[in-house]
Amino acid sequence: MNKTVKMPRLAGIYLRGLAMGAADVVPGVSGGTVAFITGIYEELIESVKSINPNALKILVKDGVGACWTSINGSFLTVLLLGIMTSVVSLAKVITYLLDAHPLVVWSFFLGLIAASSIHMIKQVKGWSPTAILMLVLGVVVAYGVAEIRPSEVTPTLLIFFGAGCVAICAMILPGISGSFILLLMGMYSHVLTALKDVQLLPIVVFAAGCGTGLLSFSQVLSWMFKQYHDRTMALLTGFLMGSLNLVWPWKQTLSYYQNSSGEQLPLQQANVWPWAYQSITGLEANLPLCVLFVVLGLIAVYLLEKVGSKSG
Repeated sequence: MNKTVKMPRLAGIYLRGLAMGAADVVPGVSGGTVAFITGIYEELIESVKSINPNALKILVKDGVGACWTSINGSFLTVLLLGIMTSVVSLAKVITYLLDAHPLVVWSFFLGLIAASSIHMIKQVKGWSPTAILMLVLGVVVAYGVAEIRPSEVTPTLLIFFGAGCVAICAMILPGISGSFILLLMGMYSHVLTALKDVQLLPIVVFAAGCGTGLLSFSQVLSWMFKQYHDRTMALLTGFLMGSLNLVWPWKQTLSYYQNSSGEQLPLQQANVWPWAYQSITGLEANLPLCVLFVVLGLIAVYLLEKVGSKSG
């Protein structure tokens, strides 16, 4: 990486980080999706990949400035600041909106992910039989993950580390939600409790797991993009399309779990048609308003694409 990052671009990167952080807070939505449609996905993977022993050699031989440039340090730092700002400041807002207005929020994400899938399909330069197979595989995997019943675990430090490794890999994949993976592992509430109560040791171990997973997985993704770009893009598109199952607004709750605050929250849910939703749940389907928010999600992706094309 040899980019000189100018101030206007830093502002754009920070805004992308805000959007990624907001997405990663929601179980079922991935910050990797936002990174992709805003045009920074491959740069993010390559930048993280460059944090390796060679960067240490550059630091020793050529100094801090050369090392910082080699790892695209300004890009990574500003993006991380945006993500952290969003997680800290928007987590409660998004949680409130999901609780108070779930149908319209999920409708917005449905439009967002549907439009993002179309955007990603256009990035595949050639549709070979193998690429089509990878697309189908991605859909099946993402849909299957959404159908897995969440587990319950005793949160040891080793499990905190492993959860960090797995969740961060999911977070950088379009269509695979890191928050949802934590929920499946039975660690979502434990991680939130550790963060809320500032339990330093679990937080440090979880962060170490995230760092290990990110550095390792970025190497794999970078290699896949260079060697099998279209197949990789098709697989990631499949992940995104398969995740539409998770963000379908109208759901029937089959079972619940108790979070760290003692609240009963949905655990297993089944998708239902809008016209069946009211008879099953006794709640209004709000179809016209939901359609409006689906359209707003589509428009949001269009605007994000414009941002990515102008400043990417």
